[in-house]
Amino acid sequence: MTSPYAHLRQVVFSRSITESPDPAVEIVAGDPVATVRELKSAPGLGIWLCGGGRLAHQLLPELDELTIKLYPIVIGSGIPLFAGEFGPHHFTLAESRTYANGVALLSFERRQP
Repeated sequence: MTSPYAHLRQVVFSRSITESPDPAVEIVAGDPVATVRELKSAPGLGIWLCGGGRLAHQLLPELDELTIKLYPIVIGSGIPLFAGEFGPHHFTLAESRTYANGVALLSFERRQP
């Protein structure tokens, strides 16, 4: 699948992929923070980040909300949520939902100092 979110604008940050596999997917090799700041200043709805801990770490200062899915299974060491050194960033639980299959969906909002 080359365009998993066809109903959304899709921006992929990559230094190794130089050509998009799909016309609906924009490849960006530059600074993710600068790109997200541009997206935030443009009209439209929110930005949804799907990616690994290194990208999340880079974008942590720009995050207004966190939505975390917790699955009731342990399968290995996993990928860190935020991969890299950083100081504390405070968030407040805004909503939580638990589904019949045991999955918990937690939504947090950034807490202002």
